[in-house]
Amino acid sequence: MLRQSDRAPGLLLGDGVALPDSAWIGGNVVIHDGTVVGEAARIQDGAVLGKPLALGPASTAPRGELPPLELGEGAVVGANAVVLAGARIGTAAVVGDRAHVRERAVIGDGSVVGSGSAVDNDVTIGARVKVQTGCYLTAFSVVEEDVFVAPCVTTTNDNDMGRHERGVTLRGATLRRGCRVGAGAILLPGIEVGEEAFVAAGALVTRDVDPRTLVMGVPARVARQVEDAELLEQWR
Repeated sequence: MLRQSDRAPGLLLGDGVALPDSAWIGGNVVIHDGTVVGEAARIQDGAVLGKPLALGPASTAPRGELPPLELGEGAVVGANAVVLAGARIGTAAVVGDRAHVRERAVIGDGSVVGSGSAVDNDVTIGARVKVQTGCYLTAFSVVEEDVFVAPCVTTTNDNDMGRHERGVTLRGATLRRGCRVGAGAILLPGIEVGEEAFVAAGALVTRDVDPRTLVMGVPARVARQVEDAELLEQWR
């Protein structure tokens, strides 16, 4: 049950929520039952943490009871962002303004989810990932460490767009360590982008991308190999 708190203007706290003295809370924040808030976390105006799951009647997403949201030490949740129960936000990770993070999603240490981006259920994001503004990471995607996802990238997980029997396993994208996906790219269901690969802006990716390969176009085709000078180890 939510209750008014005098910690910050308009703050509503659920049962079992303990706020560290080092946490900073903006105005009109809602923190639902059991949410774990780490030391030095920053929760900006209008954010909603630990929101209960609400599914449509035809949704095939799992409906089991969810554990509390966990917000790591030094994590930041931007203004009007919504993070559901069952998610885990790592140490010093950032969830941008108006972003939406669903149940059982994991955002790794030091990663950033940009403003207005959506991280669907059962997505795993590794450490030091940069997801920029307006991206959609579909359910059951895996994003390994040090990946760069440019603005407005869209991933998908259902070739039949809902016209299949219940129980069909959906396959999101797999983005391997250090790969880069350019602005506005679209990845079809189950696509794997290999380690240190590069997907050019606006590409429509219909097949897996090999490691250290640059693809571009609609549909995406191999343009060249990624050179040694472009590798992540040269830019740390």
